[in-house]
Amino acid sequence: MIKELREKFNADFTKEKYDAYMAKLEALHPGALDFRNAETPVFVPATFKDKMLGACEDIIDVIIDPKFKSLTERGIPANVRVPNENSRAECIVFDFGICENENGELEPQLIEMQGFPTLYAFQAFHSELTAEYANLPGNFSPYLNGYTKESYIQLLKEIIVGNHDPKNVILLEIFPEQQKTRIDFYCTGQLLGIKTVCLTKLIAEGNKLFYDNNGVKTAIKRIYNRLIFDDLQKQEGLGNVVDLTKDYDVEWVPHPNWFYRISKFTLPFINNPYVPQTYFLNELKQMPGDLQNYVLKPLFSFAGMGVVIDVTQQDIDNVNDPENWILQRKVKYADVIKTPDEPAKAEIRLFYFWKDGWARPKGVHNLARLSKGKMIGTRYNKNKEWVGGNVAFFESP
Repeated sequence: MIKELREKFNADFTKEKYDAYMAKLEALHPGALDFRNAETPVFVPATFKDKMLGACEDIIDVIIDPKFKSLTERGIPANVRVPNENSRAECIVFDFGICENENGELEPQLIEMQGFPTLYAFQAFHSELTAEYANLPGNFSPYLNGYTKESYIQLLKEIIVGNHDPKNVILLEIFPEQQKTRIDFYCTGQLLGIKTVCLTKLIAEGNKLFYDNNGVKTAIKRIYNRLIFDDLQKQEGLGNVVDLTKDYDVEWVPHPNWFYRISKFTLPFINNPYVPQTYFLNELKQMPGDLQNYVLKPLFSFAGMGVVIDVTQQDIDNVNDPENWILQRKVKYADVIKTPDEPAKAEIRLFYFWKDGWARPKGVHNLARLSKGKMIGTRYNKNKEWVGGNVAFFESP
């Protein structure tokens, strides 16, 4: 995105430098990096960053509105509603595509958002190693709002552990050792001193939860939630696991209900030039005449599953539960990252935290994803290079 930096990075790139960089990433937790790491970060000019942050503030205005909870009640499926919801989502991410508008200009477009964590701990290490590898000028940082690696890690501790003893806080996932993002679980433990616990290992006694901490039954006071409840419905062989929709004496960060409130379900309520027009399918009185310019998305799915990119009237007619689908105006990803062969598209995921006592969430860090396929994601980029996860570095004016 910044011509001079891109040309310099590409000219200086060698396979040997990339391999040395990857060796450092792999060494963080050997065998745990289970997704492709792109050969390049993304260089973001200050003007583009400001457009993303401005859009986030408009979205946050919707989220902090007193009516937000009543607007999004229907977004939480009854079978996964969890008691004791708190007043805010401590963790929010906003995914922006680097897109091209009708005038051929680059602009951000919101693709998705989630009231749910992402690779928070891994990125603290990843962005530091990538800055060294990319040999960036001093006026570029992966952090937002003046945060540094040290202040970011401190904020992570305050958000996730809070005032508890780390032994009473767990990261909760299902079969964590099988997850492609497991390197982040290990980095979280390294930074915060908390254990990762599989749902199948939880112990319930009355309304209390416990886990086996190296042979000691230990009380759980707070759960850093990495479980996606939709995914649990697809899991086989879970056996008799603890039903987390029951009332347990435990704090959640973030509470599972916020995964549904801040999601695709929120998009129709937002009005901003960098948020594509989005409609609940059941509320459309008349279909747009240019359906080919829209994407059809199920509200309750994860990782792009079920999305219809080239929409036809037949696709609309095939939907049996239109209240659970949205129609979103299609965006045009820009072929913005020059690589040795074909150019790559990119998305930037902004990390926002909402600490107790803050009036509104605040942007702190990011990750980036590069793609040469039809969509962002591993299944669309098989056997390609200069694709996968990385980080964006933002220019300071």
